[in-house]
Amino acid sequence: TSIMDEDSKPLLGSVRSPSEMFLNHLTVLFALSFRPFHVEPRNIVGDEVQERVSAEAAALSSRVHYYGRLTASSDRLLVPPDHVIPSPEDIYIYSPLGTAFKVHGGDSTPKNPSIVTIFAIWNTMMGTSILSMPWGIKQAGFTLGIIIIVLMGLLTLYCCYRVLKSTKSIPYVDTSDWEFPDVCKYYFGGFGKWSSLVFSLVSLIGAMVVYWVLMSNFLFNTGKFIYSECLFSPPFLICSAGLITGPVFDRWWSKTNTIPFYLIILLLPLLNFRSASFFARFTFLGTLSVVYLIFLVTYKAIRLGFHLDFHWFDSSVFFVPEFRSLFPQLTGVLTLAFFIHNCIITLMKNNRHQENNVRDLSLAYLLVGLTYLYVGVLIFAAFPSPPLSKECIEPNFLDNFPSSDILVFFARTCLLFQMTTVYPLLGYLVRVQLMGQLFGDHYPSFLHVFILNIFVVGAGVLMARFYPNIGSIIRYSGAICGLALVFVLPSLIHMISLQRRGELRWPSAVFHGFLVVLGVANLFGQFFM
Repeated sequence: TSIMDEDSKPLLGSVRSPSEMFLNHLTVLFALSFRPFHVEPRNIVGDEVQERVSAEAAALSSRVHYYGRLTASSDRLLVPPDHVIPSPEDIYIYSPLGTAFKVHGGDSTPKNPSIVTIFAIWNTMMGTSILSMPWGIKQAGFTLGIIIIVLMGLLTLYCCYRVLKSTKSIPYVDTSDWEFPDVCKYYFGGFGKWSSLVFSLVSLIGAMVVYWVLMSNFLFNTGKFIYSECLFSPPFLICSAGLITGPVFDRWWSKTNTIPFYLIILLLPLLNFRSASFFARFTFLGTLSVVYLIFLVTYKAIRLGFHLDFHWFDSSVFFVPEFRSLFPQLTGVLTLAFFIHNCIITLMKNNRHQENNVRDLSLAYLLVGLTYLYVGVLIFAAFPSPPLSKECIEPNFLDNFPSSDILVFFARTCLLFQMTTVYPLLGYLVRVQLMGQLFGDHYPSFLHVFILNIFVVGAGVLMARFYPNIGSIIRYSGAICGLALVFVLPSLIHMISLQRRGELRWPSAVFHGFLVVLGVANLFGQFFM
């Protein structure tokens, strides 16, 4: 429009129709660029025939346009003063077609009911960590593993609650559009801002590395299933001269030597897309994959039965003790499994009933914890022991099933497709956070983005080639990012806010100090256990 500034490009909320999109676009651009202006109610468009705006309104539009020509949108010197701006309920937007539209509320983003918010949190947290739960329970012992899952769920829930409340602890400042890095910057300056950014990037890049390892695994097993079950099964006939022998197939279809490099051809171009909106349409596949995994676990447990022989402190031929000293490996995995602290404020902003935020967050964590317990306990209990020891449980429990298993093949195929669509989203988040802070632009140039993507893809290829252990990758990245964003920063911010208000007491200081020590111990435990 003639009264809009091209430099103003805010992020808009979702709308339901083209007319609402047009109104929302005009509203936000005009509010950010110059200030809205007032049109007399008798000139407002209603359900009847549209009327032209009055001469006064048109003149005011021309004056505002003139101000915009005289000065940049960032210079507030020649902007119309605040005292001439009407109240929000009397604000209207002037259309270049000569009509005026009333603004109904300042936020057009639809709000979600509690049930949608709860499952959104559950869906966000349900990631690759679920595949490592049986392995984590094996590392900690059956009884201690269950106890640790419950305790870590409670601790991370409390720390997430502290993150959610952190914006409310800042007086005399409008924090309605703040995120947790803004809170960290308020309390700790540049150090808080950059530390929260670094640890957030660690969690995102760690997840991308795990995805690369898993996609290599799933692609390898999918190809192996097709090769063994389709190419060499009747009624297919293959000329002996063109027959791919076993050694040749193994040489060119290797889980660690070739598959990680094949993925570069598919995924590196996708990372260079300027927008990731196309891939965001497939996020529902994550929910379907988790639901199918739960069905698969239930079916396998029914077929295999339970194999449990409780040995509390000693080990036998086929069974591990109930308590093991390797339990920090499970705590590291769980730190990332329960990690949602860097986006919980955003998720809760869309909750329709803000007074239920704490309840909905608690129910979401309960649902996540029950899902982890269900998958971990059932696979551990049903693992065929004898003849196999439970020490054979893999960091990715799907690896304990043969490639020829049709149900597991379907699970791997679904997860492969789902991760192929989620991986560019994770790369987009890395790019937005890093490039936005360094250059002030999410896409400064193709060269900048390409170099960043080469680094991220290279990290995934190297790990899939030389260290394809997703359990260890998850626990290390989880312990590192959890140290800052789960345990240390939320606890320190809460204690500082209490101290500034003169309300800090020694029980609170001791408890939150213990959380900081626990985060440090969780990190160091990954290197010594």
